[in-house]
Amino acid sequence: MYEELIFSPQTLHNHASCIVECPNGDLLVCWYRGSGERSADDVKVYGSRLRDGNTVWSEPFIMADTIGFPDTNPCMIIDREERLWLFWQTIISNEWMSALAKYKTSCEYMQAAPSPIWSCEKVMHLKPGNEFLKIMARDLDRQWASCLSEAQGVELERRIKEQAYRHNLATNKLNIRLGWMTRAHPFLFRDTRDKRLIVPMYSDGFDFSLMAITDDSGATWQVSEPVVGAGNVQPSIAERRDGTLVAYFRDNGPAPKRVMQCESTDRGISWTSPYDNDLPDPGAGLEVLVLKSGRWILINNDTEHGRHSLALTVSEDEGLTWPYKLHLEHDEKGPLARSCSYPSIIQTQNGEIHATYSCSYPQTDNAKYEVKGESIKHVRLSEEWLITHMVQR
Repeated sequence: MYEELIFSPQTLHNHASCIVECPNGDLLVCWYRGSGERSADDVKVYGSRLRDGNTVWSEPFIMADTIGFPDTNPCMIIDREERLWLFWQTIISNEWMSALAKYKTSCEYMQAAPSPIWSCEKVMHLKPGNEFLKIMARDLDRQWASCLSEAQGVELERRIKEQAYRHNLATNKLNIRLGWMTRAHPFLFRDTRDKRLIVPMYSDGFDFSLMAITDDSGATWQVSEPVVGAGNVQPSIAERRDGTLVAYFRDNGPAPKRVMQCESTDRGISWTSPYDNDLPDPGAGLEVLVLKSGRWILINNDTEHGRHSLALTVSEDEGLTWPYKLHLEHDEKGPLARSCSYPSIIQTQNGEIHATYSCSYPQTDNAKYEVKGESIKHVRLSEEWLITHMVQR
């Protein structure tokens, strides 16, 4: 396994990366950087490139910048026509619920300059309708029923208020059209004849997810039925051999803190009710990857609390069981531990597995690490190396 920081750690916040491989073998990574997150107006989407055959990443360059507003949570994909797509959100009023989803496309991203030349930039206009509201209200009550029955006292009061808050949000048309954000890679089907592109999205206000879907390269967008659970956000999608889609989610809800999942058998339009599987999740980003061999890998913080541990968990039966694990990072929990989170993972044409993730080193004088600040880390390994080094969970 090979690991490196893409740039020297900084005092600025560097977070939420996404990695893709270009058709010429270059690796391209994006993330956001600034004085904070939604509350800081200097936040921009940055990128860096590793040329095929090179060992040094390019100096970071700007991928998206809405002057005077924070730009956050970028993700990328290269489609069937070899166009590069960059999705991200501009935060209009320094609150996540004011996120305005945007995207750019480029056919010129493998030239001498490291930065892509963008051919267009658009707003992703999402318009959930009355059916969305009906399903949301039904599933919200159903999902939260068990949460309420298991709570008492102050905790019960808090959960009742959370449920009422989500219902109230839906009474405002603007609230259901704004605030949808990306995180994990967009999804293309295994069948190369299928042109559908699914962009997994979530809302921090509603604390659940939906899928933005285009069948005409972004000319029009439709939304799936809402995927409503008790805090299921930041979905990542895998496809089984029978065509079933499985979405995995960060757990923003009550205990137990587990990876949440659900399935779709109609190409992403409707989804089963999200439920907990047996993988721990502290409420942090994750991604799933289907390898060419058929194995599945899920990368996440494998704890119920904290981002001091980051692991690859392996399934050999399309996500039915996850018996094997390999730690990429593991510190003892505490104030001197690194925070490693929000991973992105791909398999390149040559079969190598590449992951990037946020890596934050404590900025205190007594920190055990020589470096301080935040960077994006890149890890490269082969499937063979993974299989020989993973252990039983």
